Amino acid sequence: MATVAQAARKAIAKKPAAKQPAAKQPVAKKPAAKKSAAKKPAARKPAAKSRAAAQSVAKLPAAKRADKSKSSSKKPAALPTLKVPAVTRWKPQKFMAAHASDKGQQFRKGLRSYASYRDLGISKATGGVVQAHVIRLHGPCDPAVVSIRHLHGVQFQFLYMLKGWMEGEYNGRRERFEAGACWIQPNSIPHTVLDYSDDCEMIELILPGTFETREL
Repeated sequence: MATVAQAARKAIAKKPAAKQPAAKQPVAKKPAAKKSAAKKPAARKPAAKSRAAAQSVAKLPAAKRADKSKSSSKKPAALPTLKVPAVTRWKPQKFMAAHASDKGQQFRKGLRSYASYRDLGISKATGGVVQAHVIRLHGPCDPAVVSIRHLHGVQFQFLYMLKGWMEGEYNGRRERFEAGACWIQPNSIPHTVLDYSDDCEMIELILPGTFETREL
């Protein structure tokens, strides 16, 4: 019995001691991460809006001035160009002669109230292709009646000063014509009679014999 008991004690002594679970070390708690609140975009201050509005209001006069300068720099509207036939078709012509003493060669009222016209009979001789007359201007010159800007739809217009003088403006160019002077006026050139002498007379030839006149 003693032997059995000894053997049992020896067997118990040989068993390894049961390992006790290691004591858990306290885990250091990490500080809770602060939730970063999503930053909202800063609202614009009313003061900034008011400043922007004030600045835009301050710019208005400058803008108006700019618009005004742009409008002033615009080119003036183009003047009309009256249409005329591109080609003159001549009809058979007749020999003709006209004298100042002939019947029908007297001065008569015509296109202008301040002028009289002596028809030289060229229109009839050319079948209406050419008009020719002597123009006599009645003085004194009244700019309120005379100086009206206008233009003619013609293929050709020629004038020759017989006596006296006349001043005129032709598309911005001012000229004075005295006895012996001549000039041509292209189709639709804007022009104005400015002044003339009481004894002013000139001869005028125009193609075609009938044409349009337009006041500006």
